[in-house]
Amino acid sequence: MNVFLDSSVLLAACGSAAGASRSVIDAASAQGWSLLTSSYVLAEVETNLAALPAGSSDSWALLRAKLQAVPDVLTFEWPTVFAPARDRPILFTAAAWADVLLTLDRRDFADLLGTSFYGLAILKPGDFLQRERTAGRLIGRV
Repeated sequence: MNVFLDSSVLLAACGSAAGASRSVIDAASAQGWSLLTSSYVLAEVETNLAALPAGSSDSWALLRAKLQAVPDVLTFEWPTVFAPARDRPILFTAAAWADVLLTLDRRDFADLLGTSFYGLAILKPGDFLQRERTAGRLIGRV
């Protein structure tokens, strides 16, 4: 399964080893998930990393190695109707490359959280883990 990670999820994973965001990243290999992101997201992480607690940069270096960057998609060929948002490239890129978009961004994705966009599930990391657990797809303890 291709899982696209928004900058909010990556920053949360850098800032805390105990949350669902980090759990998704830590479990990805064992679960067979490909962790995708894009240069747009990576730039957002780099810009905001300094605001996180000490040690977050070290965590970022380790987490970054587990990610596969895919090309950004800035336009979408199918009709889309939603308020202008600066994170449209994240939604469009995730829709082009992934099965699920994980985000904690309630400002730009509030109306889409828990729904789907042309087959792309849009979930918070904890909800994603719960969905996978309920479906019996989690291997081991996550």
